[in-house]
Amino acid sequence: MEKSKNSYTEEEKYWCSGGNTGTLPTRITPSEINVLAPDEIFVFGSNFQGRHMGGAARTARERFGAVMGIGEGLQGRSYAIPTMEGLENIGPAVGRFTSFARQHSELKFLVTAVGCGIAGYKAEEIAPMFTEAAFLGNVYLPLSFWKIIRSISNSEK
Repeated sequence: MEKSKNSYTEEEKYWCSGGNTGTLPTRITPSEINVLAPDEIFVFGSNFQGRHMGGAARTARERFGAVMGIGEGLQGRSYAIPTMEGLENIGPAVGRFTSFARQHSELKFLVTAVGCGIAGYKAEEIAPMFTEAAFLGNVYLPLSFWKIIRSISNSEK
C-alpha cells in the first residue's frame, strides 16, 4: 500500500457510499491510515504508561506525534485512549474522548478499532462504549463499530 494515502477495504468503500440501504453512517474510518488532513486526528488505543510500541500506538508515535510517556489525550495529531488496563477503565476514557470531541467540532477524529488489537478485546465489547460519540458529526468510527452500534439502536426500537 502506498504510504502517501489512506486505504479503505471494498466493504468500507461500499458503506461509505451509503451501502444498498443507507442504514450505516458514511463516517467510516479507513482501515489503513497513513496521512491526515490538517483538521484530522488519529485516535488510537494506548496504555496508561504511554509506551507506544506496537499496533496503532506505534503508528501514532511514528507518524502523528504521539508522545512516549503520555497514555491518554491529545498529543500532536493523535489522541490516545488507554485500553490495556481492563474494560472497566476503557468506558470512562471513551467518555473523556467524547467530551473532548464535542468541544472540538473543528476537528475530525478518525477512531481506529481501539482495544481490538494488542489489548485483545472484541468489537462487540468496545463499540457500545462509542455510542454517544457516534452521534457527533466529527467522529468517524471503524465499520465493525458502526455495525454493532447500529444493531444496538435497532434492537432498542
